[in-house]
Amino acid sequence: METPNAEIVSEKARIRRIVEEARAAGWTVGLVPTMGYFHEGHLDLMRLARAECDLVVVTLFVNPTQFGEGEDLAAYPRDLERDSRMASSVGVDYIFHPGAREMYQEGFATHVEVEGLSRIMCGASREGHFRGVTTVVAKLFNIVPAQRAYFGQKDAQQLVIIRKMAADLDFAIEIVAVATRREDDGLAMSSRNTYLAPDERAQAVALNQALERAQELVDGGERGADRVAAAMEEVINAYPLVNIEYIAICDNILLRPLEELSGGVLVALAARVGKARLIDNRVLEIE
Repeated sequence: METPNAEIVSEKARIRRIVEEARAAGWTVGLVPTMGYFHEGHLDLMRLARAECDLVVVTLFVNPTQFGEGEDLAAYPRDLERDSRMASSVGVDYIFHPGAREMYQEGFATHVEVEGLSRIMCGASREGHFRGVTTVVAKLFNIVPAQRAYFGQKDAQQLVIIRKMAADLDFAIEIVAVATRREDDGLAMSSRNTYLAPDERAQAVALNQALERAQELVDGGERGADRVAAAMEEVINAYPLVNIEYIAICDNILLRPLEELSGGVLVALAARVGKARLIDNRVLEIE
């Protein structure tokens, strides 16, 4: 049986009306916010939403407010036809694909920012990035009033920040984290992997190998954050095309740096590989 094509909607008022009518009929609505150029990691979010919800809405919007000066807004990969086929293949009902003017009308002047959490880790080198993320996600939560929203664990800091925003602003929505999908060699899937030249792609595995080293040390009883970070740095330094931006070892709720590892620990890192900025992480549960 052929899967129906996901319907593309570009108007805020129409997608809100569709979702409100579905909820009035007693349906559970799942929201998957994306910037498009889908890979299997995106499809995993959609598949879980499809399994758990009666109606699935994917938002596809390359959000200009989360790109800083000199970042890759213009170069960010886009292919609506391809994305529509992929979303349809996993049973998505609607793709909300607004234009920038539909999302940010003339004179737009209101922003949402989670203080503190937005200025560390990725936020330290990407000023205003997370303010752009939380502003557009808050708007999407209002435009598409779903009961559940699905986000990838690969963007761990973003996930923590969105959970905090949703709790602080009393959004009546459940934030669902979905495990990182990886390539066969362990590289976390990302739309930005398309920027990598062949030699850079071969060395990008350093990020996951560093995380695997951290896991090995912790499994072996190591609890010193500095020692784990130093071992990760040693792994990455063996790959000359990979330039570390940061290694962070912190709790997985408020991203507070840790000296001794216990409880839920987030080990996260960012690195530059050619013109691509890559991130990855692993969540460790330590007794």
